[in-house]
Amino acid sequence: MTAYLIVRAVVPQEDRADFDSWYEREHLPDAKRAFGAKSAFRGWTFEDDSLHYAMYEFASLEIARSTLDSEALKAMVAEFDRTWLGRVTRSREIIEIAQRL
Repeated sequence: MTAYLIVRAVVPQEDRADFDSWYEREHLPDAKRAFGAKSAFRGWTFEDDSLHYAMYEFASLEIARSTLDSEALKAMVAEFDRTWLGRVTRSREIIEIAQRL
């Protein structure tokens, strides 16, 4: 069953425009390619404009989970950390789709 790696980021207002542009042009396409994800998409929450979510789709839970320990993720995290220097905090979780209508 399909699974998603979801990355939640808290972005300070003063960094939002630069973060949004960087994520669109560089990070999302690079991460999708590096992870071998089927698809990738992202967006901002309506209620709190500092919350950004990126979702990477995988064919199975096992493939999504293997991404967490991958060299690809380590490289993407290192690039993220170099770019945002601790100004943007983030967390990750994986969900497996249980039902789709």
